[in-house]
Amino acid sequence: MSSITIGTLPRMSRDSLSALLLSTSTPPKLAIIDVRDSDHIGGHIHTSTWVPSSSLDTRMPELVRTLKDKEKVVFHCALSQQRGPSAALRYARERERVYGSEESHKQQVYVLEGGFVQWQEKYGTDERLTEAYVEDIWREY
Repeated sequence: MSSITIGTLPRMSRDSLSALLLSTSTPPKLAIIDVRDSDHIGGHIHTSTWVPSSSLDTRMPELVRTLKDKEKVVFHCALSQQRGPSAALRYARERERVYGSEESHKQQVYVLEGGFVQWQEKYGTDERLTEAYVEDIWREY
């Protein structure tokens, strides 16, 4: 049984993630997985991959395989309170199951603090960091 729990998954702040994205050397070693479903409209973090939580079970083997060599994988949903942490936990456990505990520790799996809601508050209009941003959609948040 895996020792990985939601409580042991580290969180990454939006400022730390933006710094990683803006550094020239890190992005190839970084993956951002957006697990929002229909609430994916209105923008997304630059270079993120959209894997709706509703399709996560079927896409998990592909994710584990394609993200194998990434140093950091950051999961998020709208608020990173349920779908994001749950997806990160499932991914980390599946990676550990497939590659073993020692190999899986070579990759850091994070949950983005505050999810896309907090991200867009600070970086929504920054085109280097956020793509397809529609400010009107986020005014109510």
